[in-house]
Amino acid sequence: MLVIIGATPEGKKELIGFQVGLRESAQSWHELLTDIKSRGLSVPPEIAVGDGAMGFWNALDRAFPGTKHQRCWVHKVKNVLNGFPKQMAPAVKSDLDNIQHAGTRKEAEAALTVFSEKYKAKYPKGVACLIKDQDAMLAFFDFPAEHWGHLRTSNPIESVFATVRHRTVRTKGALSQKTAKLMVFTLIQAASKKWLRLKGLTTLQFSQTSQSLGILA
Repeated sequence: MLVIIGATPEGKKELIGFQVGLRESAQSWHELLTDIKSRGLSVPPEIAVGDGAMGFWNALDRAFPGTKHQRCWVHKVKNVLNGFPKQMAPAVKSDLDNIQHAGTRKEAEAALTVFSEKYKAKYPKGVACLIKDQDAMLAFFDFPAEHWGHLRTSNPIESVFATVRHRTVRTKGALSQKTAKLMVFTLIQAASKKWLRLKGLTTLQFSQTSQSLGILA
């Protein structure tokens, strides 16, 4: 299931795109983005947030070539840690936190340089995993600080699917695509009643008047 979430000017998160597809398929994501455009999304989003291993990014560049890419820090930290011994995980994660929770982009870039110099000699794969997506990891700094917590990660969608997985793994027997889609949609709609609102209401309203939008995929 491919899902895109948006937010109202009041900070309320809402499901705006939903369809069956392959997460690795650029074509599947392009169909979903095209559907959203056909339903009225005429202003290109300012930034999109998602995991790196998706066809979403190629599709996004086709549909909205000017939209900035922000890779999910939660996923990136897990991928970087795969390049280090398990016993080093707490120290490495702390150093990564110094980057993503820096007060400014300049401070984040400095922390990233320190991370690279500290580990690249012995753990080049872990460092390369981070460095190759440097621009996409720090894109959120170009937006109001009130929204950094929302823009650093795609976890709002991950948490939605935790509810969906909990129910679907207990479903016995094969479902048709139509039935499965209806069930997942119903579960997401039910879960949405408990979604927390986005912070930074005043900057959300400003973003609306300046026609600035974002995608969380």
